Amino acid sequence: MELLMKILIPVGVFAALGLVLGVMLAIASRLFAVHVDERVPEVLECLPGANCGGCGYSGCAALAEAIVSGRAAPTACTVGGGACAKAIGEVMGIEVGEVVRMRAQVMCSGTAEFAQKKYVYAGAADCIAAANLGGGDKLCPNGCIGLGTCVSKCPFGAISVVDGVAVVNYRKCEGCGVCVAACPKQLIALIPYDSRHWVGCKSVDKGALVRSYCDVGCIGCQLCSKVCEADAIAVENFCASIDYARCTGCDKCVEKCPRKIIWSARKQGRGLVISREELENN
Repeated sequence: MELLMKILIPVGVFAALGLVLGVMLAIASRLFAVHVDERVPEVLECLPGANCGGCGYSGCAALAEAIVSGRAAPTACTVGGGACAKAIGEVMGIEVGEVVRMRAQVMCSGTAEFAQKKYVYAGAADCIAAANLGGGDKLCPNGCIGLGTCVSKCPFGAISVVDGVAVVNYRKCEGCGVCVAACPKQLIALIPYDSRHWVGCKSVDKGALVRSYCDVGCIGCQLCSKVCEADAIAVENFCASIDYARCTGCDKCVEKCPRKIIWSARKQGRGLVISREELENN
């Protein structure tokens, strides 16, 4: 009997201690509980789950919290597109306007055939590392370095490097914008998915200088802007750019450009891997 009591007493003490600690933990969980808005998991369910970071947040869960708290718009997820934004709007009880599908476009045409180089680069295969070494190996200070930093960053495998310039596979591109942030030369832009034209250059040098280092760089001649009846082209800092909302796709700028760097779906421009018909049907 004495031996049994020696066993039961410690067991009873530990049981009582466990009960007290359990009650204390239950009370603490209520006192220090973090309230989670029930809409957060609902918004998260609407998101595509790509966790690409294109929205500026670490992942879809962080974006869902930001949307519910009002720090991000329901349209913040470009990967999800209009259907995703509409579903989030329904959860949030707000009306969401039309979402324009975007795609990445590399604004450089200076392939190995056309762009002059100033030295032979033999460092790390990284555009940022090369940019820190005199701005890269191309004479053009605004040309694509072509070492594929954007390729490694793209979460959808939509970018490759061809002849020293990055190109985008539109079928795979989700318009997340990760490549835009990754490019040290800021040569990649998000443009409307169904854009018919784009200028394959972002040089800001005068025409004479551009001619010395690139056979296709924009020289700021303004012939494209003069022929554009929709007033959709402007030349600033010696380089043309297109207002995609105004562009009618008439092709007059493409035909007039003496440097042949205004690309079009009809012309099968550099980087285009889908037909005009496919663009129109998306």
